[in-house]
Amino acid sequence: MIFIVVKFQTKREWTDRWLELVASFTAATRSEAGNMWFEWSRSVADPAEFVLVEAFRDDAAGQEHLDSDHFKTAMKDLPQALVSTPRIISQSIDATGWSEMGEMTLP
Repeated sequence: MIFIVVKFQTKREWTDRWLELVASFTAATRSEAGNMWFEWSRSVADPAEFVLVEAFRDDAAGQEHLDSDHFKTAMKDLPQALVSTPRIISQSIDATGWSEMGEMTLP
């Protein structure tokens, strides 16, 4: 799987509207056949920072996402709301989904 984490630092005037701005991009990405998840979180340390955790089945699915019209549109629309270029970690990992945390097991 391709596992990706991206941090977006929003302009203060866009912070409360960020999830609205990315709503159609999020919905379209989640509907892609090769998308495993596409989940937004907000930093507790900095409310203007949003973290996207996403995964794609394989390289082909990841490339399909990058080639999609909704990705290209997002790359044009999102910069207006950002303070800086997003920071990303993108890695191919040997996994098919989430695993249980071995260090903490609930009865």
